[in-house]
Amino acid sequence: MANFLLERTVALPLDEAWRRLTRWPRHAEAVPLTRIRVTTAEPTHQGTRFVARSGIGPLSFDDPMEVTEWHPPRDGAPGRCRLEKRGRVMTGWAELEVHPAPEDRTRVLWREEIHVRSVPAGLDGLVRRTSYVVFGRAVDRLLRTA
Repeated sequence: MANFLLERTVALPLDEAWRRLTRWPRHAEAVPLTRIRVTTAEPTHQGTRFVARSGIGPLSFDDPMEVTEWHPPRDGAPGRCRLEKRGRVMTGWAELEVHPAPEDRTRVLWREEIHVRSVPAGLDGLVRRTSYVVFGRAVDRLLRTA
């Protein structure tokens, strides 16, 4: 399994950073070769499910996820969301957190554990580095654009 942690501090209010990170269809705009389909009713809540379809043609796979914790920021308090990956190709989890930071900024934490089936443990380092780059760019883009 590959684990990684992304940290960002952005000049956004807490609620806006949270909104940008947790609008699931927007992730398709930030992750290459990916489409997102939310399969439960809005708004997002514990139990919300969605599927990320990644790849091209026959090299595509579904990455179904479920929100297992949903604690939006309230009254300046931090927000936290946990997703469980439940696919045939990828399993694991992701945790997104937003914390107040000085000067009306927000500190974002994105932790993830990814297991890609049929990929030997000896390649976890490659999966970790690749995921760090791909998700780092995605987080940056999500936070940069409304």
